[in-house]
Amino acid sequence: MSEKDTLYQDTRDRGRTDPAKPADTGDFVFDERVVRVFPDMIRRSVPGYTLVLQMIGLLAHRYVQADSQVYDLGCSLGAATLAMRQATGAAGVRFIGVDNSPAMIQRCRERLESLGGEAAVDWVLGDIRTVVVSNASMTVLNYTLQFVEPQQRQFVLQRIAAGTRPGGILVLSEKICFDDPAVQELQTNLHHEFKRAQGYSALEIARKRGALERVLQPDSDARHRQRLEEAGWQRAVCFFQACNFASYLAFR
Repeated sequence: MSEKDTLYQDTRDRGRTDPAKPADTGDFVFDERVVRVFPDMIRRSVPGYTLVLQMIGLLAHRYVQADSQVYDLGCSLGAATLAMRQATGAAGVRFIGVDNSPAMIQRCRERLESLGGEAAVDWVLGDIRTVVVSNASMTVLNYTLQFVEPQQRQFVLQRIAAGTRPGGILVLSEKICFDDPAVQELQTNLHHEFKRAQGYSALEIARKRGALERVLQPDSDARHRQRLEEAGWQRAVCFFQACNFASYLAFR
């Protein structure tokens, strides 16, 4: 079984589909329940997620430099880390996955042990706002920055840029918002239609949206580009967008 296949041997996300259950009024938390269903949940909730992972592998093959470090900040179950690890042929590369969820990091360690291989991977339980990035040739923030307080996002991107080698890259994937209310409504409705097509009920979509609203605060395309430029990245391009999810490639 390939690394890619192994990533997706998890339980189907059914936790909020029963209308007889009381609504979950708390904020969304990456706890053991979420960890158990996370691969299924994110593939059915984020349009293009699997394609973005494939693109991250292609970018790693092209841009990861020998004797450098590769970071996956907010690594969750390590899908991006393992995609980069599988695609990279450069020598002397160390992969570092960071997440603040103990359940996520524990599962990452279990998966890596089952996969084996020689490429070094460190799974770090920590806060991406304080992790030290150094000698980086590639860093991934895959749907992570949106969970950081808006006033701290610039600082996070500056720290990553400061620790990135010349020629290194940042992949930033985010849920985005739109200044035009009509466009915002259209993109939101399309996203909900996508989720319904993946088998989520209207009740489940509403409950999950309510749980996420207080912890996930999206930025506009223009704000992302401005922030990246001000943080010291030379240029940024949007290489993928589906509904209200976009992925950017920034160069150092």
